[in-house]
Parts: sequence; structure tokens; C-alpha cells
Amino acid sequence: MRTHAFRPHSGAPLVTPLLALTLAFPLAAQRPPAFHVEEATIAQIESALHDRRITCRALVEQYMRRIDAYDRKGPAINAIILVNPAATATADSLDRLARAGKSAGPLHCVPIIVKDNFDTYDLPTTAGSLSLSGAQPMRDAPVVARLRAAGAIVLAKSNMAEFAFSPYETVSSILGTTKNPYALDRVPAGSSGGTAAAVASSFGAVGLGTDTGNSIRGPSSHDALVGIRPTMGLTSRAGVVPLDLGADVTGPIARTVADAVAVLQVMAGPDSADPVTLRSAGRVPASYSASLKTNGLRGARVGVLRAAYESPTTDSEIVHLFNAALDDLRKQGATIVDSVAIDSLAQIRRSQRGNCQPFKWELNAYLAAQGPHVPVHSLDEIIQSGHYDPSIGARLKSAQSAAQSPDTNPACTGRDAYRQRLDAAITRTMDTAKLDALVYPTWSNPPRLIGDLRSPAGDNNQFYAPSSGFPAITVPMGYTRGDSLPAGLQFFGRGFDEATLIRLAYSYEQATKHRRAPASVPPM
Repeated sequence: MRTHAFRPHSGAPLVTPLLALTLAFPLAAQRPPAFHVEEATIAQIESALHDRRITCRALVEQYMRRIDAYDRKGPAINAIILVNPAATATADSLDRLARAGKSAGPLHCVPIIVKDNFDTYDLPTTAGSLSLSGAQPMRDAPVVARLRAAGAIVLAKSNMAEFAFSPYETVSSILGTTKNPYALDRVPAGSSGGTAAAVASSFGAVGLGTDTGNSIRGPSSHDALVGIRPTMGLTSRAGVVPLDLGADVTGPIARTVADAVAVLQVMAGPDSADPVTLRSAGRVPASYSASLKTNGLRGARVGVLRAAYESPTTDSEIVHLFNAALDDLRKQGATIVDSVAIDSLAQIRRSQRGNCQPFKWELNAYLAAQGPHVPVHSLDEIIQSGHYDPSIGARLKSAQSAAQSPDTNPACTGRDAYRQRLDAAITRTMDTAKLDALVYPTWSNPPRLIGDLRSPAGDNNQFYAPSSGFPAITVPMGYTRGDSLPAGLQFFGRGFDEATLIRLAYSYEQATKHRRAPASVPPM
């Protein structure tokens, strides 16, 4: 699938008298400007296709050329496990549809990067592990199927922290280590680091990730992207290799809020294969895009959740960026309430009982459902195979030794009651202070050097959103370390209130426009 890089001619033309006349009087028949995929948004792709400045096939081929030039060669980002060999044929079918005056849907010819723990009927799904090498699902995960039905093209499967274990780095036995395109010696965070690095590098238009404790928001923050962790129950997890179904969610990773929203709109809603999504019935707005308002911060009340990020190791440059972000929120008309403490939080946290360890049972159930389409059928077989990165061996064995199933473990059975108490406390606190959202830095420290597991990490994502099941959005907040390493601002709010978070995040994004392309993967 890989092709040689194509470099369009960019030299200035020799101006002859005839050409000068043509330049002085532009003609409608002149060729429109070429379309390039670097940093291209969904709206720009739609416009270029509509105006016939590019075909769907040519669009897909541009992304493929970038993958070929930059993923294993050049900067060697190492984000892509496999490019879909059927992507160009799918693009051809979409071009035929367009020539007939039809559209496949709201994501017509949008090339998407899919994390390797989502089932795809036409590509293997390995969760980053050699133990699942060659595993070929029978069907798409429902959210992948919805995206394809809306016209999106599954362009590639991306690397991930093996079995989604690590929030800190993206290392797998199937591919190795993914680099951060903003600094090739730095991590892109985990576990959706492959998707984030690929989207940041314009290897695809948008991406899919999963988030159990951090894995959409952390990589998005580290790669100057927008990441949405939806409310638990808004998007389906069926057909996704599980880590912990009590906290797992699926969501979009994109370069802009508008693009993330376009993907979320298609993903959202009930799915009978994932009963928790039945909670979303009647709670999905007809158009999340209606919240994309540049004046969306005007009159908003935003609380600073200092407990989420303040610690002795919080980086001073992150604090500086966060304070600047608060000033930007004020400039856009928001009232900042500093600071906010969640009512009775310490008491609620003390009520949590033990450690719920559902991974073994949930993974075994997923593997059993795959039947003969996977090479192993249990966690025990994975361990016996030895086909995994040594860094996760101890965790795999610990999970295998768990004696109580989620159905009998009090730490698991009591989680719903715990979540209800936490949800009520967060909602009560926000209602009392009349808050639209809470904010804090997505990470308290810059991206670590690859291989560094001792420096302060700064992950602020493991508690509030996963434990409550409430939504959170991260957007670019600026850069540290000589204006080179990305940082993110996180908006956190009430359950099923994505529309409000989108409104606030979009207004901040449009006012600040911190996102810029990484220099390591320049235009072709």
C-alpha cells in the first residue's frame, strides 16, 4: 500500500506576455487551487470534494503518502499498525456515488484512524498484542459500523499501549513505541497514543480512541488535539477489547472541536449490544454542532477544580499556561469561580470498597465471543504464549490471579452506588455555585521522555470523569519547554451535558487557536 512521496511543483511560473494577460484577467476555466490534507478539517474536505478540487481516491492517496513518508521513514512516528488495503477501493465507490449526485452521509469520504482495540471486519484487531496477532473479527464494532454507514473510510489501525494498560506511553509488542510528533524523543501518552500521533501528523482526518482513565484525553493533550470522553452510556463499547467496562468509553480524537463533534454525533446513541447505552435514549441532541458558537463563553460560569491538578510536582509552566487560559476565558465573557471543592468528596472516596479487578473475566468473555477468529481464548492462554511486551507481564499475571469475579467482588458490585453518590455530589456542587463546567489542566506536567517512568507524570484524568461517568473535553492550551511541548485544558461537567462542554470548549478554541502542526511531519 505504501507509495513514494509525491512533491507538487511549487516554483514561480515564467511570466510571458500571454500569461500576464491571463493572470490579469482570471478566468473561471482556470484550475482551482490544489487541495492538501495537512491540517484539513472535515468541512474543508467536504468543500473540496463538492467543488471537485479533489476526488475521494486522491484524498485517500494523499494521506497514504504521508503515512509512507513519515510513519516508518523520516521521523518514524510509528503510529500505524496497518493501512487498510481496501481504502482506495472504498474511495472509488464513494467517487462513483458522488458522480451520481449522492452522498454516503455526513462523513462522506472522511478517512479515519481506528485504535487497534476496535473490531473491524476487514482488518485484524490485536489490542497491540502479539498474542492476538492475526485475530480477525467477524464484524465491526457498532461505533465503527456507524461511522462507515455515515461515509467514513477506515484508513488504518493505530498503535496503542498494549491492552490499553498504560496512560503514560504507547508501547506494544505488535509494533513497538510510538513517538510524539512534536518532540520525537517524547511520549504521546497512552493508551490511544497511536491514534493521537497519527491525527496530529495528518495521517488521517480524525481518529477513534478509548478512555478508561485517561486514554483519549491524555494523548490529545500531549499532541495538541481535541479529545472527548463522553458520558458513560452515550457511545457503545460493544466490539471493543475491554479493559474495565465499569469505566471504558469510546470517543473521538481530532484536530478541532468541530471535527470531534461531527464524529461524536454519528457515534452517539443506544446500542442493544451494550446495555449501558440505553441510558442515552432521548438524551442525544439532534445536532451537537448547534453548540459550536464563538460567543459560547459569554455569560458562562466556570469553576476551577484545583484538587484535580495541584500537587508538589505540578509543573510551573503548566500553571502559567492554565492561568493564561483562565484569563482567556474571562476575556470571552466567562465568570471564573476560583476555586471549587466537591461537596463531601473525602467522605465519598473513603466509602469505596477495595479494588475491582474485572479485566480477566471481561477479556475472557470478549475472546470467547470471537470463537475461532482469535488465536487465544483466555488471559491464561495469553500469559502462556509469552507473546506480549515484558513491561506488562506482571500486570497480566496479577489480573489472572484475581479470585473474585465482578459479580461477587464487593468492590465491583458496590461501584454503582459509589458512582451515584459521587455524581450527586458533583451535580450538587455545580448547581449550588451555578456552574456550567469545571476546568483544570489535562496533565500537570509536559510529555515525558521516551523510556522515562520516574519523572512526575502529571496525569489528572484518572478520577473525576471515570469515577463519575461524566463527560470531559480537552482542547489545546499552549506549549511548554520553549514553546514546543503541547498542553491541554480540560472542561468537565454534568452527565449527558456534552452540548454545554462543546459550547465552552469551542469558544475557547476559536479565541485562542493554540493548535499548530508538528514540524517533524511537514507538508509533502
